[in-house]
Amino acid sequence: MVDPLLFALAVLAVLATPGPTNTLLATSGAMVGLRRSLALVPAEAAGYCIAILTLGLVLGPVMAGQPLLAAALRAAVGAYLLVLAWRLWRQGAKGMVGTVAGAGLVRPGQLFVTTLLNPKAIVFALGILPFGKVPVLPYMLGFVALLASVAVAWIGLGAVLGQAAARRGIAGVVPRVGATAVAGFGMLLLVGPLLR
Repeated sequence: MVDPLLFALAVLAVLATPGPTNTLLATSGAMVGLRRSLALVPAEAAGYCIAILTLGLVLGPVMAGQPLLAAALRAAVGAYLLVLAWRLWRQGAKGMVGTVAGAGLVRPGQLFVTTLLNPKAIVFALGILPFGKVPVLPYMLGFVALLASVAVAWIGLGAVLGQAAARRGIAGVVPRVGATAVAGFGMLLLVGPLLR
């Protein structure tokens, strides 16, 4: 997409869609609040940029001719998300909203790997960013700016929901909801091709 407005709208539409990265951002916002979760934004940006550039410049052309490679990558991502969901579920039982125990619930490294493996990167690399048509650097910079605003919105949404859950005395359910959503995305990646 070369048109800047269409590019921005497409990026916002894909980034705003719920997925494993957004689920982790919202879960962190719910558990430790907006300010403490902002450290996750650079991890998300780094994960997406590395994945998009690798896919757009190297793996995209290779995967187009190797469907088994694409299936193996999809299975690996699904398995990783299931492991991450299990860890989030178990750790969530240990920490409560705003406590020190819950502070490390979603770490930048986890978010980086989740984003690096996020299937949305394929959409960005092979469908939205104009690799080979125009200089891609201005589009990547615009992408990162849009990403930061959407990430802060997801963290803010999580913070609002976390505060509401804490007021109702059900703060322990927040990480479990996040874990369930991440597990759902993982299962979708693993089982989705079998349903076609």
